[in-house]
Amino acid sequence: DTKVNTSMSYDAILLVSFGGPEGRDDVLPFLENVTRGRNIPRERLLEVAEHYYHFDGVSPINQQCRVLIAALRPELDLHGIDLPIYWGNRNWDPLLPDTLQEMKEAGIKRALAFVTASYSSWSSCRQYRENIADAQETVGKGAPEVDKIRVFYNHPDFIAANAELVQMSLDQIPAERREKNRLAFTAHSIPNSMSDSCDYVQQLTESCRLVAEAVGVSRDRWQLVYQSRSGRPQDPWLEPDICDHLADLKKSGVDDVAVIPIGFLSDHMEVLFDLDCEAVDACRELGLNMVRCETVGTHPKFVGMIRQLIMERIAEVPREAIGRFGPNHDQCPLDCCPAPRHPPRSAPTGAPNS
Repeated sequence: DTKVNTSMSYDAILLVSFGGPEGRDDVLPFLENVTRGRNIPRERLLEVAEHYYHFDGVSPINQQCRVLIAALRPELDLHGIDLPIYWGNRNWDPLLPDTLQEMKEAGIKRALAFVTASYSSWSSCRQYRENIADAQETVGKGAPEVDKIRVFYNHPDFIAANAELVQMSLDQIPAERREKNRLAFTAHSIPNSMSDSCDYVQQLTESCRLVAEAVGVSRDRWQLVYQSRSGRPQDPWLEPDICDHLADLKKSGVDDVAVIPIGFLSDHMEVLFDLDCEAVDACRELGLNMVRCETVGTHPKFVGMIRQLIMERIAEVPREAIGRFGPNHDQCPLDCCPAPRHPPRSAPTGAPNS
């Protein structure tokens, strides 16, 4: 029996995500949207486009957003949260300005936004807030107010969902070898100039620690590594790379590794290409047994967590977090996660933990 917080009245829920192409003809226009203003060489765009063409030009992220909305609707209904759910993307249809225009025409005055990113950085948090502000400016007078839900890297149900999936992966390794297997937690690499001014690495490390402890894996048997690096070779980005780490594991005598895309919420392009293709190929060449953990996707605990985060803002319910840090802030400080001094000249296939 929760009480409604009348100071936080909302007319709608807004799901905000990265967006992705849904056909071969969409790929280059999509990548041009992603890299607009960065002066990316055409050959680099064509190189990244091949990742999408490998899957016939379809990024799974849009369909995964549809599936998440379909799972969230009955969860909200079950708990009496009678708010419509809208969906807008940064880079591809449905684009945020179009969604906010639709919301304005429907009479929506104030919305609560769930961004598909669980960690803090410029590209996974602040840039989305800037995207929303730009969309509001495009819509003009009468555009809905939008408040962003906090990041949730240490929410107990986010950790529990990941831990269940990790345990399912570990169960695929022969029982007699499980005491020697390793966990490789992966996240989207970002430039050091970006990571130095945010809590991205700290938050990721805490998620890894909490999940590893939940499945009974000691600190010496897991490592946070990175994937999907897309910047110039001379620019420092977060390391080590997943494939380099896999090679090091094999050299040290490891036979089994569970790869856990802790930095991602669904199996979109980076997971499919960088892990299910490149990392799998690397392990095959190395003779290393790799099992890849699923992302949280529509795990019931993850969907329930989203509902709880919504209830934090509309009802008098506790703000939950576990581990060494408390719940993250609801309202970002002005200096939170600033943009890197020199925006990365890269053509990424996605954003951190979308």
